Amino acid sequence: MTSHRQAGVKARPGFPARLGPIQTAVPPPPAVSRLASHRPAPAPTGLGMDSSAVRLSMVNKLAQQGISDKRVLVALGQVERHRFVDSALVNQAYEDTSLPIGLGQTISKPGVVSRMLELLLQGQTSRLGRVLEIGTGCGYQAALLSHLCSEVYSIERLRGLHDKARDNLRPFRLANVHLLFGDGMLGYAKGAPYAGIIAAAGGEALPTCWLDQLAVGGRLVAPVAAGAQSPGRQALVVVDKTPQGLRQTVMEAVHFVPLKSGIA
Repeated sequence: MTSHRQAGVKARPGFPARLGPIQTAVPPPPAVSRLASHRPAPAPTGLGMDSSAVRLSMVNKLAQQGISDKRVLVALGQVERHRFVDSALVNQAYEDTSLPIGLGQTISKPGVVSRMLELLLQGQTSRLGRVLEIGTGCGYQAALLSHLCSEVYSIERLRGLHDKARDNLRPFRLANVHLLFGDGMLGYAKGAPYAGIIAAAGGEALPTCWLDQLAVGGRLVAPVAAGAQSPGRQALVVVDKTPQGLRQTVMEAVHFVPLKSGIA
């Protein structure tokens, strides 16, 4: 395991959404865990939750709901979601519902996860490059991203969840996934620029450093507070970084845990 220090980031002017100020305090350097560089273990095909038929049923339902990107559907069919939830909730693992994973956090609904991944890949005909995930949680989305991107940096601010994700992902032996323990609001400048950034928590505004760390031609997908007219509500936002600047598109309403700074 190696450690890196996050670099400072300059503010980017002119973005249409209200951006929060850059945090100036220097946090402890994020610890980076690289999962073993071996071929992924073959998926079991037994009965019960290990059956590929259970995952296929979930995938078919998501396709009927409008998820059409075959790459996303294939990844959902390959990654065993029940391995990322507590044993008491295993029977609900393939339902389209969010589930608690501890420390006040949740694993998002498969429908929301697949929608965000589809938006992240939209317009890309080949495998996406390096991606930053804000909020590792239990590691499920990082596992999905490993099938869709060449390299994944996933940062988590809660030590308990960082450790849980590492334990959950270890059996999959994903060589292209790097787990970081640190403040996700600062992004991870050392891995930038990113072809994509995806966040699993929503704040009042998008941190400017995320936009600075996004490559030209890259895309960011994240929940953001809907504004004063809809207090307590969030909307999914897509930001494309073009040579001419930033282009923002507001999508449907969503509900995520709040975006917080610091580590715990």
